[in-house]
Amino acid sequence: MEIRSDKDSFEVSDAGTKRSHVRAVVEALFVTVLWASSWVIIKFGLEDIRPLTFAGLRYTVAAVILVGAIAWKKEHREFTRKQDRSWWSSMALYGVVFVAVTQAAQFIGLDLLPAITVSMLLNLTPIIVLVLGILTLREIPTRLQTLLVFLVVIGAMVYFYPIDLDFTEIVGLSVVLIGVFFNALSSIIGRAINRERASPPIVVTGVSMAIGASLLMVAGIMFEGLIILTPIAMVYVLWLSVVNTAFAFIIWNRAMQVLRAVDISVINSTMLPQIVVLSIVFLEEMPDLIDWAGLIILALSVAAIQALQAKRTMAIQTTDVIVRTLKDQVEAGEA
Repeated sequence: MEIRSDKDSFEVSDAGTKRSHVRAVVEALFVTVLWASSWVIIKFGLEDIRPLTFAGLRYTVAAVILVGAIAWKKEHREFTRKQDRSWWSSMALYGVVFVAVTQAAQFIGLDLLPAITVSMLLNLTPIIVLVLGILTLREIPTRLQTLLVFLVVIGAMVYFYPIDLDFTEIVGLSVVLIGVFFNALSSIIGRAINRERASPPIVVTGVSMAIGASLLMVAGIMFEGLIILTPIAMVYVLWLSVVNTAFAFIIWNRAMQVLRAVDISVINSTMLPQIVVLSIVFLEEMPDLIDWAGLIILALSVAAIQALQAKRTMAIQTTDVIVRTLKDQVEAGEA
């Protein structure tokens, strides 16, 4: 019989942890590839399906899958059934902001603008989150964060230089910027929901998505009418719904249980380069030299801002854990 020392056990445990971390990184990167490919698929699909209907179909099918998964698991089913009106109001607000408004703006934007431009604009979300944090949470940015914000603005200005937009591009730009604001707002709402750590992620996603997708479908029927999907359009909808939304969420959520906030921010920052490459290869969108300069400045600055915000969040969470632990110890001593 082989007897292992504590040191050997520690080394085995450490190796297992490293393998779990590497696997989580690979899984998360795989999901970002799926999400980046969504932009190309959406651009192809918009040739046959109007944007609101397309978005509504994608998220309705995905919501049906996720709600089915919630209903399948007893603990999730019981959790959902026991929630009060306040919880349902939060889910409804999150669904309206993140799914109905943000995704509608993204699909309309992709119908009017190149995928690279829309992706670049949506990468401004961390800047809006930073500003909203100042206004609502009194989170004052550091000098480095302020400098990075200026670099992001410079990158965006370089990308659009010289500013020569036609009416369609102005409308598309306005719609996407509205989407950027609501995407940032959804991040704040999502943080508030997740701060409680009481609701399982699949329940939050499934319920809020079902609410938002229902509104998208109603809007699609009202403004775009009923349509008959072509076979290839059905493939686009099913792939985006089943693989790039429902399946991707399950894989992403599993990876998030292992990865740190900093890891997540770095992995998220790979989305823009992936979308640029895929758009060049499949959509024949070729940025010129000035566009490349703006994209690089913006992408690196946003990635740095996300990393700094993630580290700050980790520090706050660690402090909260220490405070709660000390409080529990004091209460236990009094008892």
